[in-house]
Amino acid sequence: MMRAPRTRYARSGRVLAFCLGLAASASTASAQSLGDVLTFLLTNRSIATDDFVRDEQAAAATRDAIAQLLVAELGTLPISSSSGGFTYRLNPALGVEMRSSSSFGPLLSERSLTAGRGHASFGVSYQQAEFSRIDGRSLQDGTLVSTASQLRGEAAPFDIETVSLSVRTDTIVLLANAGVNDRVDLGVALPFVRVTMNGDRVDTYRGRRLTQALGSGSAEGPGDILLRAKYNFIRSDANGLAVGGEARLPTGDEYNLLGTGHATLIPRLIASFEGNRVGIHGNVGVAFGADSRELDYRAAVTAAAASRLTIVGELVGSQLTSIGRLTTVRTPHPRLADVETIRLTSTGETTQRLIGVGGIKWNVASSLVLNAQVLKPLTDSGMNANWVPSITFDYSFQP
Repeated sequence: MMRAPRTRYARSGRVLAFCLGLAASASTASAQSLGDVLTFLLTNRSIATDDFVRDEQAAAATRDAIAQLLVAELGTLPISSSSGGFTYRLNPALGVEMRSSSSFGPLLSERSLTAGRGHASFGVSYQQAEFSRIDGRSLQDGTLVSTASQLRGEAAPFDIETVSLSVRTDTIVLLANAGVNDRVDLGVALPFVRVTMNGDRVDTYRGRRLTQALGSGSAEGPGDILLRAKYNFIRSDANGLAVGGEARLPTGDEYNLLGTGHATLIPRLIASFEGNRVGIHGNVGVAFGADSRELDYRAAVTAAAASRLTIVGELVGSQLTSIGRLTTVRTPHPRLADVETIRLTSTGETTQRLIGVGGIKWNVASSLVLNAQVLKPLTDSGMNANWVPSITFDYSFQP
């Protein structure tokens, strides 16, 4: 049976090589994109661990699988709905405008009501997410195996590489919505994103642990712009049906994980039922043009706890059919007989993602509404943060 050969290196040479690796890491993080930082982190080899030939294709496959999930998740985090807190309609009996609902509406889901002719809203939101898991695997504790090599017939790999990765996003979104008439709304969302990444990769060769790469970097800039439209075609008081659409334009830099790199159109059907205090809202839509075909569905319950306060609970779900889950596969080593390489790849199977949302909408003063919410992933698919807090200020006015 073949055994991996071993070669000794002087301690001073290892220290020098490691220092050169750190310098390269710093240079990569500061001068190149976050995509380059991720490539460096997952494929660079600062210190030679004997003369065993590593499977570079396996490292590249792992990098591509993780990068695909990163871009998909960071570019599609849900943001506040287009509807402003206040909605109006004309009362024909009195000849004056009045509020359409005692509720300020859902947080992320859409409701069928529109703002009303001549009414507009402007908002600004802040959202923070620190991702800790990827498809149920920890990103931060050093247990994520990126590649490994194992002799056929042996119980455990003789060479294992593990990755620790910390990814944080801070997103500010400018929101605007305007009522073209009593049944049509048009809106836009302009996100500005900062992504911070740092991590390391450790190679354990026959019990010896050596750090092979340290990578860190950050990027900031505009994300993917969202254009929105909604038509309320059936309305009875605050109840009704509407059709809406959301176009996501590829304005964010995909190489710096600020955008998805492709345009997406999501038409939606929106249904709402609102009583005096409690409202139920449901949305369903399909994404066209994305790398992953996506079914998007949302449900919200709103409760007008007081004239100035609405309590909201929501579920935001999606079904993706092409990105799939991160999984471990074994392939023959491209250059060494009797050696198998373990690598990470994406399965391409259908996955379900579900997020729970809880929060409030508080009418602070006049027509200013404060939205405070927290998102909690309920499934382990994709990139997940433990909690994602968000706050939005929404101001309604008549131009």
